[in-house]
Amino acid sequence: MSGALADFAGILAVFLLANILAGLVRVVRGPAPVDRMLAAQLLTTMGIAATLVFGMATGAEGLLDVALVLAVLAALVAVTFARRFHGTADDDSPEEDGDD
Repeated sequence: MSGALADFAGILAVFLLANILAGLVRVVRGPAPVDRMLAAQLLTTMGIAATLVFGMATGAEGLLDVALVLAVLAALVAVTFARRFHGTADDDSPEEDGDD
């Protein structure tokens, strides 16, 4: 890797680390489960980016596959969270009042 590209990868790694630290603070402090979930999504996104940068810097092409798997898992986690805390789209049926 050339000197300029190595410098850029280093600066990018520091930026990603700062974002990960900010996400960790939000996961710990909350205040709501939605805030924590969004912070976890930020951590996943930054982890994927860090994996890609590390793969680019070292020339390890296998890390691209790892980043792809992390992205798919992150999408599944987001869908699962949304269904658990906000219901599903199938809940559109009218509720019964019990006023017969």
